Amino acid sequence: MQQTVTPYLLYEDGAAAIDFLTSAFGFVEVMRSHSPEGRVWHAELSFRDGHVYLGEPGEGYRNPKRLGGNTMSIHVYVDDVDAHYAHATGAGADVRGEPEDRPYGDRVYHAVDPEGHDWFFAQHLRDVPIEEWGG
Repeated sequence: MQQTVTPYLLYEDGAAAIDFLTSAFGFVEVMRSHSPEGRVWHAELSFRDGHVYLGEPGEGYRNPKRLGGNTMSIHVYVDDVDAHYAHATGAGADVRGEPEDRPYGDRVYHAVDPEGHDWFFAQHLRDVPIEEWGG
């Protein structure tokens, strides 16, 4: 069996998160289920070979934006980071850094979703020996 890691993200408004992630970042909604109260209990989104799960934990939950700090970052590889950046920017994403080449061989940009989760989108351009970039 292939081993994978799937992030499970928590949102105060799961439906809005799904709308944003599909329209701005290109995720595809795979499934969504609702609690008896109508909250998004569980949803699954795909992007290429990867997935993210998300849900609304309820009243006591506060997202990173409301808490005033970052709780984690998600790193996603895309085929064309410049095109992805242009699409996300056009869809109103809060972009915190334009695409830039990094010394380890990736081209990367940073965006934040409406609830404060950090997203890094990257395209691998070349293999760079670790001794050349100091990692």
